[in-house]
Amino acid sequence: METKDIHISDYSYDLPDERIAKFPLAERDQSKLLIYNKGVVGEDVFRHLPNHLPEGALMVMNNTKVIQARLHFRKSTGALIEIFLLEPYDPADYEQMFQQTHRCSWLCLVGNQKKWKEGPLTRELEIKSEKLQISATRVGEHGTSQLIEFEWNNANINFADILDVMGELPIPPYLNRETQESDKTTYQTVYSKIKGSVAAPTAGLHFTERVLNEIDAHGIEREEVTLHVGAGTFRPVKSKTIGEHPMHTEYIAVHRRTIERLLAHHAEAIAVGTTSVRTLESLYYMGLKVLANPNISEDELHVNQWEPYGNEEIRMKDEELLSASAMESLQALLDWMVRRELTVLHSSTQIIIAPGYDYHIVKMLITNFHQPQSTLLLLVSAFVHGDWHKIYDYALAHDFRFLSYGDSSLLIP
Repeated sequence: METKDIHISDYSYDLPDERIAKFPLAERDQSKLLIYNKGVVGEDVFRHLPNHLPEGALMVMNNTKVIQARLHFRKSTGALIEIFLLEPYDPADYEQMFQQTHRCSWLCLVGNQKKWKEGPLTRELEIKSEKLQISATRVGEHGTSQLIEFEWNNANINFADILDVMGELPIPPYLNRETQESDKTTYQTVYSKIKGSVAAPTAGLHFTERVLNEIDAHGIEREEVTLHVGAGTFRPVKSKTIGEHPMHTEYIAVHRRTIERLLAHHAEAIAVGTTSVRTLESLYYMGLKVLANPNISEDELHVNQWEPYGNEEIRMKDEELLSASAMESLQALLDWMVRRELTVLHSSTQIIIAPGYDYHIVKMLITNFHQPQSTLLLLVSAFVHGDWHKIYDYALAHDFRFLSYGDSSLLIP
């Protein structure tokens, strides 16, 4: 069966609400760890993860940080309007965005939109003992989202400061509860650094400084990439086949040093979470693009949804490029960065990983348990060669906790 013809209904299972972890454990690394090793399933505690990893391996984790992306304004009529930040528009660069001191614009979702007919919304704030007024103005529709411009009247306050005071952390909708103060800590990984996500890379939520120190002690090297997780990660697959499902675009940043380290490890890595998987596997296809066109621009490196399943542009250039090894592809990408004197690669990916996909870089995967009929479950199925039922049946039968605040798994195909 062609990947595009896969029926999402074949990737369903019964997930009772009581199995969804509504809150994390008091100690992150005491969560359960399912171990799938070449078809054999067992379990341990996440605290002991380093004991199950090969010495000298390279672990790659996503260091993105969740922003407080829900903003609330109240109209003079009393109607409450929620603005959910999706991705920066002007400036489009995340780092520049958070440093703005007067005006910026975002692509957003708007809750209770029917009550916001026209005119700006305003709100008074006090930040760092300074008062300001912020306004939100609808500029127009932009695809399925709204373009919203924000302005404020105090140049001593940047947009990051505003979000820290005004924003609310967007916990997953399936938790069916309000955000609590504790979520500001528990819904971030201990190694989160780069602001930009509207959802956490949840496989990383189990790590503690203790576990990280033991990983180092086991001779396992660690590298970080950045993929800003978009709201599309929660978008259900509504089409019958995945060929009709549009994948969301997510933005990535990868240091040149990381690609050098990958090459030193024979282009093989342990990925922490599906976002790290998407980043690493996208690098392979970016390298193919460079092999096909050494003068390609950074913007043109974007990986389209179906590119892994037949890249016509590369095929027309050179059929042999489609069989390039991960080492050849990453070396080409590194050489391209060196020629351009780039220390960080900034690009984006729309890649969908589903059964029929051949993994190139990721050899072991640490991930949580995902929703039925989700693209993340498809990614897991592709990694374990269709054996996902065995993993999920075991987890359901052995009291594992599911989804963002749930337990973890180590998958070795």
